[in-house]
Amino acid sequence: MTTTAPGADGRAAPAPAPASAPDGTSAPGAATVQPAAAPGSSPWQLARRELRRRPAVRISLCVVLLFVLMAVTAPWLGALGGWSPDEFDKSAIDPYLGGQPLGSFGGISPEHWLGVEPVTGRDLFSRVVHGAQVSLLIAFAATAIVVVTGTAAGIAAGYFGGRTDTVLSRLMDLTMSFPSLIFMIAMLSVAKDVNRIVLMTVVIGVFGWPGVARVVRGQTLSLKHREYVDAARVGGASSWRILTRDILPGVSGPVIAYTTLLIPGMISTEAALSYLGVGVRPPTPSWGQMIAESVAFYETDPMYFVIPSLFLFLAVLAFTLLGDALRDILDPRGGRT
Repeated sequence: MTTTAPGADGRAAPAPAPASAPDGTSAPGAATVQPAAAPGSSPWQLARRELRRRPAVRISLCVVLLFVLMAVTAPWLGALGGWSPDEFDKSAIDPYLGGQPLGSFGGISPEHWLGVEPVTGRDLFSRVVHGAQVSLLIAFAATAIVVVTGTAAGIAAGYFGGRTDTVLSRLMDLTMSFPSLIFMIAMLSVAKDVNRIVLMTVVIGVFGWPGVARVVRGQTLSLKHREYVDAARVGGASSWRILTRDILPGVSGPVIAYTTLLIPGMISTEAALSYLGVGVRPPTPSWGQMIAESVAFYETDPMYFVIPSLFLFLAVLAFTLLGDALRDILDPRGGRT
């Protein structure tokens, strides 16, 4: 029988502290105590803390917020510049030089902050900020359709399994097998007397949901047999309650990361369709449409091509950098190659 040597007061002596080296470090063989995570740190607090540590992410987040603010306040910004996006200024172009802007750098002046369009004299600043509103509206709305549809289909397929999984998985495969760009061009070319912004949003959203659905389905398959899900099922919780209270929070991290990476693709898709002439119709401004119109003047007025291209490049780059950072933080396993 093993006994414990009592101390001077009759109580058991406390366990000796781990030995330390003279320089303060733990001696070899001593137990090392790992620092515990800060109490009360949620995944979102950890994400915010990690985002603050990366200068490139902070810059991209500021650029994203700037573009969103520009899109929301486009009417007021256009009025601040003094020109509407469809207003012609014949005094800003030279009729004897084929309508080329007067002045250097595409007619940049105190009256026209980013210059003017050749031939028409429309203010580029006003058209660019209104183009941001159109491009981001289509991108955000199409992304919302993709995320909501893909998340619902992926959770249903992964949780219920069986015939539901088979039907939804085959529907994903069928949708992804379509040549989406060609089908978009065909649909947008045939449908003429409709709201182009609504049509583009729906068409882009219809072909984007299977990617999100596959990610969510895989996450749901790994979550539905966890202990807390089994406990909720045994406790009599309904399927709706389990899906909304247990499964959905578990897949929210990868979905948010995937959503941020979807937005730059949606912006590029809208710009590509407008560039090809099947997207937003004039006089509604769009970055892709402006780039398409500027191709004829890139030798005589390169600023007309550079300005909308630069705004499109910065928007796509900022959303991409922010999405990569969120994916690394919220879905680290999904970001590994």
